[in-house]
Amino acid sequence: MGASVSVPERSVHEFTVKDSSGKDVNLSIYQGKVLLLVNVASKCGFTESNYTQLTELYRKYKDQGFEILAFPCNQFLYQEPGTSQEAHDFACTRFQAEYAVFQKVRVNGQNAAPLYKFLKASKPTFLGSRIKWNFTKFLVSKDGIVIDRYGTMVTPLSIEVCILYFYRRDTDLKKNENHVDNYLFPV
Repeated sequence: MGASVSVPERSVHEFTVKDSSGKDVNLSIYQGKVLLLVNVASKCGFTESNYTQLTELYRKYKDQGFEILAFPCNQFLYQEPGTSQEAHDFACTRFQAEYAVFQKVRVNGQNAAPLYKFLKASKPTFLGSRIKWNFTKFLVSKDGIVIDRYGTMVTPLSIEVCILYFYRRDTDLKKNENHVDNYLFPV
């Protein structure tokens, strides 16, 4: 149950996904940006709080090298029943989402999207790699490496400090790679 799958990719930037209209998007376009990848659903009890906070985070940090990548998923009690375009329209209309909302994906099972197999293999939990519910979040560095994983109950705003820390750490490390010791412990 939830066993970690071995994947050859080493970075989120190696994947191509589909946008909500079915066009390919190579995630290498996000190199140099801190990412938050989230499996979303429009009819979940966590929809209102998560979408509201995701929009708030995005508006606050979009000009500072931060992107949110939302992936609608209908695997949890069929809480994203419409089309990919309907999920996109819902996020953009009801929550004024300006971030990318991609094509619906499966996040668990044999038919899970390759990106999600990679994310889960990169950061399994003590209960295994399986995603337990909607709004599981993966924080990804500017280099495309999965930094951390947050469950449904962890709100987007509660990880704001982590987003800022890794954005600044990655930026400062590029400027002065000799001072890695300053970043062993978050402030």
